[in-house]
Amino acid sequence: MRLILSLGAASLILAGCVARVPPSQPSSPIPTPAPAPAPSQPSTTLDSSTRAVARDVVNREMAKRLPGRNVAPYTDCVINNASMAELSDIASRGVNDSGSAASSVATIVQRPAASQCVAKVAATA
Repeated sequence: MRLILSLGAASLILAGCVARVPPSQPSSPIPTPAPAPAPSQPSTTLDSSTRAVARDVVNREMAKRLPGRNVAPYTDCVINNASMAELSDIASRGVNDSGSAASSVATIVQRPAASQCVAKVAATA
């Protein structure tokens, strides 16, 4: 029993030795994480490689629909009117499933800006 009291007293004494540091900000129930630093070079490399793969997929799809023509200007219309998420989707689908990649390309071509671009290219060709 004496040992327990001795350890209890020693714990209280040691607990009193710890310096209290006042909080600099009011404490919140959920700690907020520090913002992650923005990646600089890797995302640019990823974006350009994704765009390159998507461009290849769109070129193949356009070549199926316009055989014998230079499809690069048509591909530019699609690429320039697609979001990065759509380009990523086209790139991944083009590698795995060309049928769904074709539907993604068709969806982008149906947008007013993309269809106007395609019409201009067709008028000059």
